[in-house]
Amino acid sequence: MIVESIEKQTPLYQEHLHCKARMVPFAGWSMPVQYEGILAEYEQTRKGVSVFDTSHMGEFTIAGKARESGLDRIVTQRIVDLPLNTCRYGMMLNSQGGIIDDLIVYRVAEEQWMIVVNAADIEQKAEYFKKNLTVAAKFKNISQQTGKLDIQGPLSRQVLAELVPMIDQLEYFSFNEFDLLGHRVIISRTGYTGELGYEIYFPWDELIVLWKKLLANKMVKPAGLGARDVLRLEMGYSLYGQDLDLTISPLEAGLNGFIDFEKDFIGKDALLAQKQSGVKRKMVFFTSEGRQSPRHHYKIFTENAPIGVVTSGTFSPSLRKGIGMGLVDRTIDLKEKKLSVGEQNNRMIVYLTQRPFYKNGSLRN
Repeated sequence: MIVESIEKQTPLYQEHLHCKARMVPFAGWSMPVQYEGILAEYEQTRKGVSVFDTSHMGEFTIAGKARESGLDRIVTQRIVDLPLNTCRYGMMLNSQGGIIDDLIVYRVAEEQWMIVVNAADIEQKAEYFKKNLTVAAKFKNISQQTGKLDIQGPLSRQVLAELVPMIDQLEYFSFNEFDLLGHRVIISRTGYTGELGYEIYFPWDELIVLWKKLLANKMVKPAGLGARDVLRLEMGYSLYGQDLDLTISPLEAGLNGFIDFEKDFIGKDALLAQKQSGVKRKMVFFTSEGRQSPRHHYKIFTENAPIGVVTSGTFSPSLRKGIGMGLVDRTIDLKEKKLSVGEQNNRMIVYLTQRPFYKNGSLRN
């Protein structure tokens, strides 16, 4: 007998259907990929303001001191000196240096933390935390009680200020607790689009109230995973499951800046060994000649020799051409080499560049 898997639903599932969203399976969830259309939602986010349902993400709380609780050892980023009401991006690794997940650590109080992880396998990640935390830590998985909306775009502050007048006090990668529609909630100035934006952590059972309140503002429109993927790739942001996974180390992924080698963390020895011997792969970023888009799992070639694989690719509305990122053999000198991506007999020429592809965002405005 074949048992079909059933995707989880966020508290806004029926609202997405009401908005005529096209729903797709994503990381075990049924999520909206688009409403009006990916390009329209992209433009809305780059020029105005969009709201994304991100309730599929996972949230954990941990009480305890950074080191004594074991939390500092779980994440690659330095958190001991993290100021109150700020957050940092980092990763959790296995002992081989592979990436279990990328995450954000929030310092809510001197000895109180919130961790935000990706949507897939939240329960397994919770078990990993519990296994590696000490008895001095108090761990709680609050994912099923926590809804989440991301309001993103250059006009997001203006829209949110109508509901939270003090929101303009937040600086990039900071957060605070605010009164919002009868609840005391965490709002952070963070996001995944490259634009000014905020992430709102709201009670799961009441999230529909916030959703409707935001969409009652004619400046706000909903956006789905399709636009979100284009927006994040234009910024060169990694997506777990494509650009990051258990077989890829942070050094290969070009995320060295989010590793603190001055402290102890799970996977450190493996990364130090990689640094000493040299990583075998590196992440590169490239554009195509025209509108044709590189695709996930396309091969990357120099002349006729395959040297790597595309991890993410799309059409960039801002550049009017295809963009992508991928892992290639680090031992090959790519200077003055002609690169292409695709299959053996169907390839497009690409040119190496640096991230981000999109440089005109309102991220730090």
